[in-house]
Amino acid sequence: MELDSLDEEGLLPGAVQLPSPNCDERPGDAAVRLLVVHNISLPPGRFGGEAIVQLFTNTLDFGAHPYYEAIRDLKVSAHFLVRRRGELIQLVPCTKRAWHAGPSSWWGRERCNDFSVGVELEGADDQAYSDRQYARLAELLVVLRRRYPIVDVVGHVDIAPGRKTDPGPAFDWGRLRESLARTQ
Repeated sequence: MELDSLDEEGLLPGAVQLPSPNCDERPGDAAVRLLVVHNISLPPGRFGGEAIVQLFTNTLDFGAHPYYEAIRDLKVSAHFLVRRRGELIQLVPCTKRAWHAGPSSWWGRERCNDFSVGVELEGADDQAYSDRQYARLAELLVVLRRRYPIVDVVGHVDIAPGRKTDPGPAFDWGRLRESLARTQ
């Protein structure tokens, strides 16, 4: 799948569209300047299946796994999910505020959800990410930078230190830079 450009609503035609209700309008003065990299696996450490999308679309069967009871009250989302094999799913239009960062700040600016795009990688802090994920993330970043003045690409850990650890030590920032150089 080749990614082209965002449409006027902030949707990416090359991505699978699975809309999440967990979003709202960005503040009027909030230009997208930040990309936040996250990881997620449900249950933790297990890849594949539909639980991540179900969590983000409020359709998760909380009785399907004991861990799910602990996340029952979460109302979260991200703009994009990159699966292990590189499949790109868009859950929230980039023009809207996804609920991915929680309490957060970057360079003294609070509420990073207001001015960021959130990308979840299917993964875990301590497990290597796939070649396809790095390539897809780089490709997505190129597309996003055509539309938005994204200055920084950070991990969730960078905007919520002490509270979050993702994308974790297994995420290779140098490898993302290499993939980005090949993509541009």
